Amino acid sequence: MKKSLSILILLLTFFSCSKDETIIEIKEVVLPELSIISINTVNFAPIVSKDDYIDGTFEISGENEDENLVTNLRIRGRGNTTWSFPKKPYQIKFDNKENILGMPKDKKWILLANYSDKTMLRNELAFVLSRFSNLDWTPESRFVELFINNEYLGVYQIVQKVEESSNRVNIGDDGYLLEVDQLSRLDPDDVFFETNNYLFNIKDPNLDFGDNQYNIIKNYIEITENTLLGNNFTNPIEGYSKYIDVDSFVDWYLINEITKNNDAIFFSSVYMNYTPGGKLKMGPVWDYDISSGNINYNGNETTDGFWIKNATWYSRLFEDPNFVTKVKSRFNFFYNNRDLFQEHINSNSLYLNQSQERNFYKWPILGTYIWPNNVYFSTYDEEVIYLKEWLDERLEWLNDNLNEL
Repeated sequence: MKKSLSILILLLTFFSCSKDETIIEIKEVVLPELSIISINTVNFAPIVSKDDYIDGTFEISGENEDENLVTNLRIRGRGNTTWSFPKKPYQIKFDNKENILGMPKDKKWILLANYSDKTMLRNELAFVLSRFSNLDWTPESRFVELFINNEYLGVYQIVQKVEESSNRVNIGDDGYLLEVDQLSRLDPDDVFFETNNYLFNIKDPNLDFGDNQYNIIKNYIEITENTLLGNNFTNPIEGYSKYIDVDSFVDWYLINEITKNNDAIFFSSVYMNYTPGGKLKMGPVWDYDISSGNINYNGNETTDGFWIKNATWYSRLFEDPNFVTKVKSRFNFFYNNRDLFQEHINSNSLYLNQSQERNFYKWPILGTYIWPNNVYFSTYDEEVIYLKEWLDERLEWLNDNLNEL
C-alpha cells in the first residue's frame, strides 16, 4: 500500500452526549500530497536526548514508488530553543548512504519541525534565495508528514545536514567547515577557537585542540580578521580580498539582510568554509525559522533598518566603497527576481494546503503566541500573506536604502 497517497489516520472525535456518556467517531482520512516518513524506535522507546542516538526503523512512502525506502536508522533530538518546543526536531543517521526523495545519497539527515514558523516556509524561502545565489552549496529539502512510533507529528522538512561531503559542503579531506557560535551553545566535545570578536566552532574535520590542522585554520582566521580590521584593509593585493572570497561574502550577506535573520549577525548558525590554498568562503545558509518578520525583538520584526551590516566584519567591509558597489549591483539581481520568490511562497503554501490542516489539528497553535512570534493569526492563509507582504516591503526598503549608501 502506498502510504503517501493512502495511509489512513484514525481521527477520534469525542462528543459529550451527557456527563456519563461519550461517543467516539472514527473517521478514515486519506493523506494526499506529501510523502510519509514512519519511524519506529526499538521497543517504541521515546526520543529524549540530543546527544545519544537510539536505534529504530525508517520507512518513507511517496507518490514515486522508486523513492520508497525501508531501512534501519539511529535517531536523536537536535536544536537549541527548538528542542524545548512540543513539536521537536530530530537528526537521523543511516548505516549506509541513502537517497531520500531524489536528494543525493548520504547518511545524516535533519528533520526540521518549523514549530514557531506557522507558515513552515521560512527555511525554504532562505534556501530558495540561496539557490539563486552563487554560493557553492545550498541544502536540499522536502516537505513530508512524520510519524514516530505510530504517532502523527505533523508536517516536517527533511533537509540535508550541513557537513563535509562530496554531495554537500565539498571541501575535500583537507578543508574546514566552521560555524560562528556561542560558548553556551557548544557540546562538550566541540573543538573551537576564539578571535578578538568571534568564536569559531570547527565542525569538520574531527581534530584536537592545538594539533597541526587546528593551528592552520586558527591562524588563517586570525590573519583574516586582523587584516580586515587593520589600517590597510582595502589594499587590492595585501588587504582583506587576499583572504576572503568576496562574492560569497556579498551573496551570503544579501540573503541574510533580505530575511533580516536575527542570529546571522555572527551569533550562531553562521557557516564558513575554507580549503587550504583557497580563500575563506561564507556559507552554507542555515536556520531561518525566526527570520522574515517571525521575531519580536532586536527590531527585526520591522521591514526597515539594516541588521547584518552591523556585524563587526560586515561593518568593516561596508567601509570599502568597492564592497558596497558589489553589494548594490548584486542586490539588483535579487530585487529583479522578487516575483519568483513570491511564486515560490505561493506554490509551497498551496502544496502544504491540506497537510497544514492536519499539522494544526495536531498542534492547535494558530492564533496563539509561540516564541518569538511578532504576529499570530487564526488561519494559515493569513500567516502566509504576512510573510509575503513582509518580504515585499523588506525588498522595497533595501532597494531604496542600499542605493543611498
